[in-house]
Amino acid sequence: MSHPNWKRVVIKVGSALISPNQQGCSSHYLLSIAQFIVRCRANGTQVVLVSSGSVAAGAHLFPEQEKSNIAVKKAMAAAGQTEMIATWDRLFDFPSAQMLLTHADLRDRERYVSIRETIFSLLDHNVLPIVNENDTVTTDKLKVGDNDNLSAMVAAAADADALIICSDIDGLYDKNPHEHDDASLLKTVESIDASIYAMAGGAVKGGVGTGGMRTKIEAAEKAVSHGIDTYIINGFTELSFNMLLAGENPGTHFKPYEKPMKENVHWMTHTSNAQGEVIVEGDFDESLVRDSEQLTSSEIIDVKGEFSVGDTILVRKEDGTKLVKAKSNYSSCLLNFIANQENDEFASEFEEKTGPIISDQHVANLEKE
Repeated sequence: MSHPNWKRVVIKVGSALISPNQQGCSSHYLLSIAQFIVRCRANGTQVVLVSSGSVAAGAHLFPEQEKSNIAVKKAMAAAGQTEMIATWDRLFDFPSAQMLLTHADLRDRERYVSIRETIFSLLDHNVLPIVNENDTVTTDKLKVGDNDNLSAMVAAAADADALIICSDIDGLYDKNPHEHDDASLLKTVESIDASIYAMAGGAVKGGVGTGGMRTKIEAAEKAVSHGIDTYIINGFTELSFNMLLAGENPGTHFKPYEKPMKENVHWMTHTSNAQGEVIVEGDFDESLVRDSEQLTSSEIIDVKGEFSVGDTILVRKEDGTKLVKAKSNYSSCLLNFIANQENDEFASEFEEKTGPIISDQHVANLEKE
């Protein structure tokens, strides 16, 4: 079989591959991954590398008793990041570039577009983008939290054809293979539902990573909805990468949507977080909310949270039914003021002059829960 016809691929490598013993970076498992990247590029496939491992790589530089301290963890990330990038750079004979992101970068539309443009420019000039979360500066409010989901967001931003997520097992099993000898590997997943998540179980226990199989399923769901073929493979064996290059499936293949979400709708659904909520009347026709011109202050009964112009908000009914996520053209303060006006004519005239409450260019419909 010939190599797959990928134009662009994103590969995610975790901390356990970068620093297996938390004693700095090791090239032991990275050599086969680097060779895979080299061969992809030789075949005309552009590659984006999403690499965890900065905290694990820098751990050996700090006393054990201090490693639970948040400030020390950030210092570990800062020290380990340079070692990690240097390790990757030594494995290639072409230039690479470091991109450190937070979720705040990705959920802001203007910065997200800037990230896309930077990735495309690097790839066009044959520079390998190496992406990681900026653990040195991120906070609970600003972080993605795991590089599985980050890799899916990057794959969407890069308009990738395939996302390859490296794991410590061959793929998704119907039960935990570490605990059950009769566990069976799922070679193909047609669609991701509650039963697939049930197989993933909870978060990983122990180890040096922050994710687990569940975060990999979450990442796969983000990617396939953008039309991206997604694979979970065993990153510790060279055979996995040889099989991929031969057009074979070495792990679990998640098939993409036949009709992928549009880029801006995907960003709104899977990347942008709602900064607040707008509650509309219980009898409000949810089909109208898809037309931003139809959502006026007269339908709004409450505004929750604090948000600014351009922030993403959630529009829902009183009973909790989620209608859409959308870009707000009003701040929460101004929207509260207008919605509380007893004079409906004032509100109507104001909205007529300033425009619709939400932007129809960035509206993502949500399923009822």
